[in-house]
Amino acid sequence: MHISVFGLGYVGAVSLACLARDGHTVVGADVDRHKLDLIRSGRSPIVEEGMQELMQDVVASGRVRLTEDAKEAVQHSTLSFVCVGTPSSPNGGQDMTAVQRVMTDIGDALRSKREHHTVVLRSTVQPGTVEQIVRPILEDRSGRASDRDFALCFQPEFLREGTSIRDYDNPPLTLIGARDSAASEQVREVFGHLPCELVVTSIGIAELMKYACNAFHATKITFANEIGRMAQCVGVDGREVMDLLCRDRRLNISPAYLKPGFAFGGSCLPKDLRALNYLARKQDLTLPMLGSILGSNRAHIDHALDMIMSSGVRRVSLVGLSFKPGTDDLRESPLVAVAERLIGKGYELRIYDPDVNLSRLLGANKRYIERTIPHLEKLMVSDIREAVAHAEAVLVSTTGPAVIAALADHGNGDLAVVDLVGLPREQIRCGQYRGICW
Repeated sequence: MHISVFGLGYVGAVSLACLARDGHTVVGADVDRHKLDLIRSGRSPIVEEGMQELMQDVVASGRVRLTEDAKEAVQHSTLSFVCVGTPSSPNGGQDMTAVQRVMTDIGDALRSKREHHTVVLRSTVQPGTVEQIVRPILEDRSGRASDRDFALCFQPEFLREGTSIRDYDNPPLTLIGARDSAASEQVREVFGHLPCELVVTSIGIAELMKYACNAFHATKITFANEIGRMAQCVGVDGREVMDLLCRDRRLNISPAYLKPGFAFGGSCLPKDLRALNYLARKQDLTLPMLGSILGSNRAHIDHALDMIMSSGVRRVSLVGLSFKPGTDDLRESPLVAVAERLIGKGYELRIYDPDVNLSRLLGANKRYIERTIPHLEKLMVSDIREAVAHAEAVLVSTTGPAVIAALADHGNGDLAVVDLVGLPREQIRCGQYRGICW
């Protein structure tokens, strides 16, 4: 293919070199003449393992040309990758100056180009950037319509400095955010040979995915460092602790617990986080991330309550009360916290949980109920249909055939449903449906 790459910094230079190596004819465009001169001479503008040799080879092959002129780059390509920087602004936001400038130049170039062209943004940008900033600029400057006269995609990169060429050739996945299948197929032609899954999704999901990945990487580093500092304070080797933690591929290093849903609770996680943070305070140790987890969990409970209260109803039913489905353990259940708050605010509450029978509770769980929430028993009903019939709003934290049938068959067309578990949306009849995180 004939491809142009706008922005020859880290991502752009690696992309240009690897694309040309793979047989594409590539036009590199940048406003920095020094970068262009370096590449023309067969040298890499970045220090990166293997890049000097690769750049020398692809420039010698004749498949690379360089320009400061956006119009020239667009006219000599059918697909443009935009890889310019999006640094932080003083207020913590993104400085979109480079993206806006390049899109203005590409838009001007498209005005005089009759052939269809595809623009692929690879810079890391906030969700909504392509639709709210990029597309309006391109359409305004070109006088043409996206999806008809030109295509628009977002394709995040997953390159690490120091191993970028290897990462380019072996990505964890290839993700294409596209508005139409024709655009995604053109990008697939470029990257479809790579040994990984190729996923086509919406532009907004692809934009946020890049942020989610980087935030997760930062979270893992911070978690390991905080555990390391704690380990050092108590006289053990944090490296060995984390090595053992990583050997658990069922729960720790796995997809477990990584799906959006409701708050955590139960007899282990809350108390152990409190104990760990108490130990840190005794050691005069600051653990900002671990210290903020319980607060974040409470904010998630508040989010569910806000969903109910914003619906303007007074009669509410909770479907599920234990801290997770399939158990009768009510200790530190976030649903119990929701029930208490609703009662305190005067809502008419009913509770249904097929796994909770207060008369059969034993041991610590029974003592917890008798000590903290004995008044909930009179609010519990034994039939899901009774709970749904009572309600103007239902908060659902457990599922099953009976629950789905009751929500599908109810006669209240104004029912509001707040879904904490991922109900089969097509089977639920309600006036208002809201997922807790979706």
